[in-house]
Amino acid sequence: MYQAGLSPPDRPAGIFLLLGPTGTGKTRTVEALAEILHGSEKQLLRIDCAEYQSDHEVAKLIGAPPGYIGHRETKPLLTQERLLGVVSQQSDIAIVLFDEIEKAAPSLNALLLGILDKGSLRVGDNTVVKFDQTLIFLTSNLGAREMLREVRPNIGFQAMESRTSAEIANRLESIGLAAVRKRFSPEFLNRIDVVITYQPLDETSLSEILDHHIAELQRHVHTRLGERSFEIEVTPAARKLLLEKGASQEFGARELKRTIHRMLTQPLAALVADGEVERAGRGVVDLAEAGDALQLRPTSHAPPTAIEHPRPVVLAVDDNAHLVAWLERLLADAGVTPLTAASAQEAHDIAGRQRIDLVLIDLLASDGDGLWLAFELLRLWPQLQVVLMTGTELSPDEAALCDRQDFPVLRKPFLAQDVLGVIHARLLHSSAVGR
Repeated sequence: MYQAGLSPPDRPAGIFLLLGPTGTGKTRTVEALAEILHGSEKQLLRIDCAEYQSDHEVAKLIGAPPGYIGHRETKPLLTQERLLGVVSQQSDIAIVLFDEIEKAAPSLNALLLGILDKGSLRVGDNTVVKFDQTLIFLTSNLGAREMLREVRPNIGFQAMESRTSAEIANRLESIGLAAVRKRFSPEFLNRIDVVITYQPLDETSLSEILDHHIAELQRHVHTRLGERSFEIEVTPAARKLLLEKGASQEFGARELKRTIHRMLTQPLAALVADGEVERAGRGVVDLAEAGDALQLRPTSHAPPTAIEHPRPVVLAVDDNAHLVAWLERLLADAGVTPLTAASAQEAHDIAGRQRIDLVLIDLLASDGDGLWLAFELLRLWPQLQVVLMTGTELSPDEAALCDRQDFPVLRKPFLAQDVLGVIHARLLHSSAVGR
């Protein structure tokens, strides 16, 4: 509706209330949206409502009004500059998150009424902050205990097998809305566009989250250790134990994250600190003999002298036909499978048809922004390695984004050894070669 110009004028682009037990991904949803819209999960304005449980603390958001001591020295947290600071070249929509809204003082809820209805807020220095180009998210744990009892009843003759997932979802939504109506006024709830209820995580969801955390740890090892990095192998028995220890209906995915940190990350860090894991080696995580703990054992192997089969696939995206043809010959001679595209759309179509291990993208694509294309391709292939090419200086925002995402930048004009060096370095420390 916002993109089509059909959203109500002088009102936020969207107002969402996310309900559900803790650790089910409410805040993570907003961070993932920020990553898609702006390229970074940190590109949002987050207000932790637990910090504003008293009415006088709400003044920190809007600043002290004229006549109060320290009026000019008190800088409000909700300003137009801060909203503009969380937008990007990819999107002009700012994301504002009010986390755990049920903990906020009543004066903060009253303050939100004007923002949610008219999309504006008058702060202490008498300036007006506009929220008409924002997505506002409110998260809450209201009704969480009742939801858990509904999903896994402790007493009675209620059989979960007799109900469909749709019936359970409807029941959880009713429980959440009933708890919200007890806590908030009708005029507050009438300003919310969509209420989304999260269900407690099941075993399948926790298993996928475990895979995500292990892959994230692997990327962190490659990024921080560089040439001293190594591969992490978690056996099925070790995965099963991590899921058993980390599964918690009360704390959700947070307990699983703590378990991984305690049983996997910390022992792995000890091996690295003691120098027991060799460069380009492998750390195997397996079940200990006692069966209730993990053991890590380092193994080593000689670093590969040549790229093994299946040959990695490298896509070059540039509208310069001569440069693309030269890159295609260079990559073929280096033992990789070269693909070329003259536009962002062509590159997206190619990535939708087959696996890509690494992509070389011109920052100034002919039909789109090169960084935007990089994130689009990463959505299709999360393990994809991205290398940017540019003949101009990066803006401070572009340089910061490349640094956060670990995107190497090739400055045009570059030599053949420059291209082959960065490709070899990225493929050596990625899981793409072994796929």
